[in-house]
Amino acid sequence: MRVGLGLAALGRPGYINLQRDSHLTSRSVEGMQQQANSVMDALFQQSRRLSKEEKLIPWLDCARSYGLSEKFVGEYLKSNNVSPADVYVSSKWGYTYVAEWNVELGEGEPHEVKNHSLENFLKQLQETSEHIGEYVKLYQVHSATFDSGILTNTKVHEALSKCREERGWKIGLSVSGPSQDALIREAMQIKVSGQQRLFDSVQCTYNILEQRPHDALIEAQQSGMDIIIKEGLANGRTLSNPTLLELSSKLNCQPDQLALAAILVQPFQPRVLSGSVTVDQLRSNLGSFYSIEDPESMSLAEQLVSTKEGKEVLQKLMDSCKMESEKYWNDRSALKWN
Repeated sequence: MRVGLGLAALGRPGYINLQRDSHLTSRSVEGMQQQANSVMDALFQQSRRLSKEEKLIPWLDCARSYGLSEKFVGEYLKSNNVSPADVYVSSKWGYTYVAEWNVELGEGEPHEVKNHSLENFLKQLQETSEHIGEYVKLYQVHSATFDSGILTNTKVHEALSKCREERGWKIGLSVSGPSQDALIREAMQIKVSGQQRLFDSVQCTYNILEQRPHDALIEAQQSGMDIIIKEGLANGRTLSNPTLLELSSKLNCQPDQLALAAILVQPFQPRVLSGSVTVDQLRSNLGSFYSIEDPESMSLAEQLVSTKEGKEVLQKLMDSCKMESEKYWNDRSALKWN
């Protein structure tokens, strides 16, 4: 599927998405797992319903630091007897979840700790394998930065290449921050044994507010990398944008649908992750690319690229909402875990 389900907000009780209290009735392990199961149920149901000539494969994205996301996904798939051929699972290594299932921590205490060392890769690879190993199709470095050393650590590069060779998993990286474009370009140059490019994919923040990585994503896509977009709604911040509200009303669609459709039609041909925590949110997010009510009708994404009104809306949306990247990331860093 072009739209997948990210477990960042479902695998742990706290996250920085806005207004979580209005969507989550329980923050217990059992309550969060039940919530995750209901949203995963909806994803599989919609994938079956929307499949036409081509079968749509549900896509789930986890991370070692998304609380119990890998455990939730693994138990769900196994209990429902889902074949590895019938689901696409991606996960990430590099951060360790340390919040011990708390939403609020002491001042300065982190919810997750980054470590891109070889030792941590091997440790987290084993942990991922225990939970979802038979289902994984893509394993990603979580939030690669210049400072973390991952881009120059040849021992880790060799271990990642070995993982791909022995397990058949694609290898990717996710990026964050105002230097995403530079990180992508640097990652594209990394090769193993002087020949094969190390990274098969990049997961990047891109949305109507944060557009700086646009050109780098086109370059990555043209080089053969799979493009995955995270935080397409900017953790909920896009949904109060006046221009988005105006234009979504004009097209008679929901604001989240227009915000995600505007990403899906970009020339770097991305797949996009939904951060939904409820069935209704997921259903609405899927409406960005699929015609949920009438599978035979034109989708919103198609409208944006094939109708005069749609093209005008897309142009105005991207031109009017764009922020300076530094301000975008400063505002994001101020979001509180809730």
